[in-house]
Amino acid sequence: MTAATSTATVPAHRWRSPLLGAPRTIELEAGRIECFERGEGPVIVFAHGWLANANLWRKVVEPLSARFRCIALDLPLGSHRVPMDADADLTPTGCGELIAAVLAALDLNEVTLVGNDSGGAYSQIAAAAHPGRLARLVLNSCETPYGPFPPPPFDGLPALAADPADLGRALGALRDPEVRVSPAAYGLLARHPIEAAAFDSYALPAATDPAILGDVAKVMSSADAAPVHAAGQQLIASFDRPVLLAWGPDDQVFPLALAARYAAELADGRLVQIEDAYSFTPEDRPGPLAAAIEAFAGDRQR
Repeated sequence: MTAATSTATVPAHRWRSPLLGAPRTIELEAGRIECFERGEGPVIVFAHGWLANANLWRKVVEPLSARFRCIALDLPLGSHRVPMDADADLTPTGCGELIAAVLAALDLNEVTLVGNDSGGAYSQIAAAAHPGRLARLVLNSCETPYGPFPPPPFDGLPALAADPADLGRALGALRDPEVRVSPAAYGLLARHPIEAAAFDSYALPAATDPAILGDVAKVMSSADAAPVHAAGQQLIASFDRPVLLAWGPDDQVFPLALAARYAAELADGRLVQIEDAYSFTPEDRPGPLAAAIEAFAGDRQR
């Protein structure tokens, strides 16, 4: 994909922003993962959460790519373009292993791993199980070792996803822009309007492609707080590298108090507040978030 790519040249559910850089496909044991790469320098890898994709990071990658090699993942969480193999493990542990497998496949070291929303939960699992490739970790408005996964108001999704047909009917409602901004959808995640092309790329894939729906049904139906809590406790006990928790004080889904508690218990936890943002901080306040990541990832002292 080049900078000349426009939303008119690809279906709405498959659009990816040219700000993300060049696309590439990585072959893993569980199937193929797409990612997008831009810039040179120390490596930053970005992981999104459920019903989002690499587009979430487009306005964060743009400024950071002047100094860093930015790799934004398209994880199989319901807004991706390439379905996984039928036997892929998409449990929380399996999704964490996918992130780790990408780092291994690309032979990345001294990585700053950045996770938002449930992508933060999976990033903690990856970091706890495979810390060797990481230099530092950024958790942006996501699960902690103390709260549920998934959090309210999304805690009914695992039961709903037990039947992919039921989940498909529910996600089909996201074709309606008014439904998308309701509290049961993205309304508590984004404080400010999401660019239409990006919003379509989040909301439409699972309603358009049965294979994508099958992947996200596996992801959601297997959601479980236990592996997230275990990973967090392991990071508290043994992860000696810096961890930045970037949080909106007005986050409607992930309480700031839990982030503050986590930062205090980690060996080198640091909390920064991003004002005027809900959980989708990369959409609401990409500039301040990019600045916080740049300051953190650019600090090579431990």
